[in-house]
Amino acid sequence: MLLLEGNHSTGATFTLLGFSEYPDLQIPLFLLFLTVYTITVVGNLGMIMIIRVSPQLHTPMYFFLSHLSFVDFCYSTTVTPKLLENLVVEDRTISFIGCIVQFLLACIFAVSETFMLAVMAYDRFVAVCNPLLYKAVMSQKLCASLVAGPYTWGVVSSLTLTYFLLTLSFCGSNIINNFVCEHSVIVSVSCSDTYISQVLCFAIAMFNEVSSLVIILTTYIFIFVTVIKMPSAGGRQKAFSTCASHLTAITIFHGTVLFLYCVPNSKNSWLIIKVGSLFYTVVIPMLNPLIYSLRNKDVKESVRKLINHSMQFLFSQFTTF
Repeated sequence: MLLLEGNHSTGATFTLLGFSEYPDLQIPLFLLFLTVYTITVVGNLGMIMIIRVSPQLHTPMYFFLSHLSFVDFCYSTTVTPKLLENLVVEDRTISFIGCIVQFLLACIFAVSETFMLAVMAYDRFVAVCNPLLYKAVMSQKLCASLVAGPYTWGVVSSLTLTYFLLTLSFCGSNIINNFVCEHSVIVSVSCSDTYISQVLCFAIAMFNEVSSLVIILTTYIFIFVTVIKMPSAGGRQKAFSTCASHLTAITIFHGTVLFLYCVPNSKNSWLIIKVGSLFYTVVIPMLNPLIYSLRNKDVKESVRKLINHSMQFLFSQFTTF
């Protein structure tokens, strides 16, 4: 609170340009992103509900998947509503506090998802490489600790970066050439020295990406070696199928992150950055529940049973009248 009171920029406002350079596409983009957000909300909340009500899905793998769905829902909800609003109104401003809060929450869920995927990789490693000890190793206590880790580090990382953002001053035209309050665009409109904030952000981002990828690559190397040594083709196919959905989600998520890291920082690259950020913050949260539901027999079977049970219940209620 003292930092906020001492920061004269707290009354500043920012203008999120978003996709305002394409006025003819505002309504089509609104309808497109509204559809994406609807699928995201229904898909992720539906996944959480299905896992909760289906006893056959009460396993560590689906416990982690339910938290991934929760993170995706929260991440998309932090970003997409403001994006939709700015597509249909002329006033695209956001307050300093609103921008900081959006960054704070988006950072928490982005970091949490990064390490939640790494946790899920470890879960697959234990399931494939030590199947007989899987239930003993992946105890409720360990699963709770593995889930708490990504959330805790996400909060710590976000609060650290947010603290240094609050020390910056903003003056003049605070026009943000993006649809979301990301760290890079916030510091780009600051009129004070942003060196420490930028270095810290780079260090945390590199640590998150490198450490999570090391965990994922290491676990999948062991998984690959174990699967290759399996004597039966059926066993190899079953092992690969249990990892297919997770590998797809990892490839899309980290592929997008690495692509954004490789984009040169120039005026001509802003559109590429915006499209990459859009895919990262809006599209991926929609894709994850689709990937895990369409490629997973257990989830599809649970959905089928839930639908059949619901239909039978409705039919029994209808016949009582």
